[in-house]
Amino acid sequence: MKVQTDDSALVWTEKSRKQLLETAVMTVTETESTASDGQEGRYIVMDAKDWVIVVPVAGTKFLMVKQWRHGEKALSIEFPGGVIETGEEPEKAAARELREETGYTAKHMMHLGTMNPNPALMSNHVHIFIAEGLEKTSAQQLDSDEYVHYMEKEQKEVLDKIGTKEYPHALMAAAAALYMRYKMKQK
Repeated sequence: MKVQTDDSALVWTEKSRKQLLETAVMTVTETESTASDGQEGRYIVMDAKDWVIVVPVAGTKFLMVKQWRHGEKALSIEFPGGVIETGEEPEKAAARELREETGYTAKHMMHLGTMNPNPALMSNHVHIFIAEGLEKTSAQQLDSDEYVHYMEKEQKEVLDKIGTKEYPHALMAAAAALYMRYKMKQK
């Protein structure tokens, strides 16, 4: 079997964009694109702001949040996180989201990786950070439509339950995987 190495044949060129819908959290766009062989197609892309996920480590525990997720129509236990504000650096957004959702700050914050939530449909990215040296410095500072409880959970419990009814958010699995990679490098 011959392995193909020239990826230029895989690249599509966007010819036009048409906004179909604008909401508070995303814009839905239809693009017209052409493949390298001339094939044309129309594709739907969701444009949204980048966001952050913070993996707050407290000894053998993670600091987690529980909140209602409208798409799932259920409560979800997750790592803290949220949207990066216009002009805000990802690390600053991670520190802000941790403080807002839990009232904790971190002495050490490190970038673990950046991913596209679903590159087939989405144009934005999620930036994942580890937060260590946690200190309670304030009360929660939630947005007016944000209802969040925070709690400490044993790391083993969280990692064992990712992908269950309590922990349905796929990006939490991605954050957990980057955390595990980080921990393996520490050994």
